[in-house]
Amino acid sequence: MTVGTLDQELAADLAAASLVLARRFAAGATLWCLAPSWEPHAQHVAVEFVHPVIVGKKALPAVALTGPDLVAAGRVSVRAGDVVLAVAGADDPQVRDVLRRAPAWGATTLWIGSGGRPPPGAADHVLWLDDPDPALPATGGFVLLYHLLWELTHVCFEHPGLLTEQAPGSVCITCSDEGRLGEVVAPGRVRTAGGVEDVSTLLVDPVAPGDLVLVHAGTAITRVDP
Repeated sequence: MTVGTLDQELAADLAAASLVLARRFAAGATLWCLAPSWEPHAQHVAVEFVHPVIVGKKALPAVALTGPDLVAAGRVSVRAGDVVLAVAGADDPQVRDVLRRAPAWGATTLWIGSGGRPPPGAADHVLWLDDPDPALPATGGFVLLYHLLWELTHVCFEHPGLLTEQAPGSVCITCSDEGRLGEVVAPGRVRTAGGVEDVSTLLVDPVAPGDLVLVHAGTAITRVDP
């Protein structure tokens, strides 16, 4: 892709991400933006949504997450139903750590970047420029992506019927409990998208605060490695 053009796959990814983002905002979400190597991008994305440049467009809650410990900042800021958006290369360790924990916080994730792609499943939505040029973040390509994300999100708001969430996916037919990512907060206490729960960790002990586990039927059944 060059600035000003979108290939079909990226256009479809943008449309899907914009629809989900509009639905989250309609349900009361806050957008948390991070860009450890390029903090101005995080601030620019937040301003884009909070202070719309087009008269009559909704001001939407968005905040730039900055500082030396983005995991700690995200842990105390992000709430279930929120969205975490990262602008970073695929090898950024802070972004990878935040985004892998976000499902335990109940957040949807979106990753904007370029060059080598992150592994499958690293984020719910990936908006990627395949150009490996390290100067790309300064050329406007990233700005184009998140401006289009903002614009398409508002297009969705113009069609209220699109803002209704789809029914959740299937769950275990035996116990009606799906496997969910959880972050240990204390012995026997795990944070999942549903909140902090009492969870047996006998199968995976010893665990420490910050460890990630997969929770099923009130039990941590396995660790989730970094």
